[in-house]
Amino acid sequence: MFLAFKSRANCRLLFILFFLSSCAPLFTAKPPAPSSFVTDDLDVASLRAAIGQSLAYFRKLPPDRVVGEQPRRFTAAEIADSLTAFERLLGSGNCPACIALELDARFELVASSASADSRDVLFTGYYQPVIAGSLTPSDEYRNPIYGMPAELAAGQNGNGAAPASFYSRREIDESGALKGRGLEIAWAKDPVEVFFLHIQGSGIISLPDGGRLSVGYAGQNGRPYRSIGRLLIDDGKIPKEEMSMQRLRRYLADHPDERDNIFAYNESYVFFRAVDNGPLGSLEVTLTAARSIALDSRLFPKGALALMQTSIPIIGPAGELAGWRPVTRWALNQDTGGAIRGLQRADIYFGSGDQAGALAGYMNRPGRLYFLLLKPEAKN
Repeated sequence: MFLAFKSRANCRLLFILFFLSSCAPLFTAKPPAPSSFVTDDLDVASLRAAIGQSLAYFRKLPPDRVVGEQPRRFTAAEIADSLTAFERLLGSGNCPACIALELDARFELVASSASADSRDVLFTGYYQPVIAGSLTPSDEYRNPIYGMPAELAAGQNGNGAAPASFYSRREIDESGALKGRGLEIAWAKDPVEVFFLHIQGSGIISLPDGGRLSVGYAGQNGRPYRSIGRLLIDDGKIPKEEMSMQRLRRYLADHPDERDNIFAYNESYVFFRAVDNGPLGSLEVTLTAARSIALDSRLFPKGALALMQTSIPIIGPAGELAGWRPVTRWALNQDTGGAIRGLQRADIYFGSGDQAGALAGYMNRPGRLYFLLLKPEAKN
């Protein structure tokens, strides 16, 4: 096998980037060589764009800043040097064998955990929804999308102490705890869409006049995230094997009388801000569809290039799950999330719109994750 790209504009690079053994298993007992396990199914342009976003982040940091603790401690300089060297290799135009040799000689792939027991990673997906909304409230648009309350913003910025316990979802949505404070950014038609906007962390508000407003994550109320999907599984209302975002939406549509209590189970409440070049990840750089991933920001090296091995959904003509396609793909650690905790969780950003939503909604598969690093002796 070899590295193949969908875009014909990049066919010069079809055979330039990497070699891959055709008999390689999906998961290996030890990290593969950099020149192996590379069947990247996307275009080079998206990869270079995502790398550029990470490098923009690192230009703002001191070189000795620690940006990750797992699978070992990493500094900003280490990750930035690795990205720069890899990007140069992408555009080198050398023969495939030459690049394969250079990859193996200069780079290493480091498993996401030093412990073999923690190397299996659950990959899920997220996307940027497009929802109907308005900049003014009305009988049609009555569900507020709130900006960050000043007392929470002050605490996050270190300019004050955040409240020990801020309002819960039920207090905000049902009791109107934030009404009258002028915090509304927009109003949406559908409360279900607002709830899923909170889960995704960013979105596009489609306005009545045809305009669009991009909103991104600004913060949350400090209460723990709890999965309503898990709630419905545990209550026996949706079988575990059927759970997906699509199945969850169908249940909410079929049981509107249960909706408020189901939503209130997740007390975590997300606040938004208007953004110009969204969606922005936790590094304040624009995310790249299918190239950006969210990992636990307390653990893994921010902005790093990773190689992920998993399977992604195949979507049928009616939006149904039609199967799974194994992929080995380069991705950049550019985001995080309230539900993305620990060594064994990763969330793939699929982009915006219905197709991205379908992919994200079904995505729930095991896999492996490796970080690409320049060997210390290869820095010069």
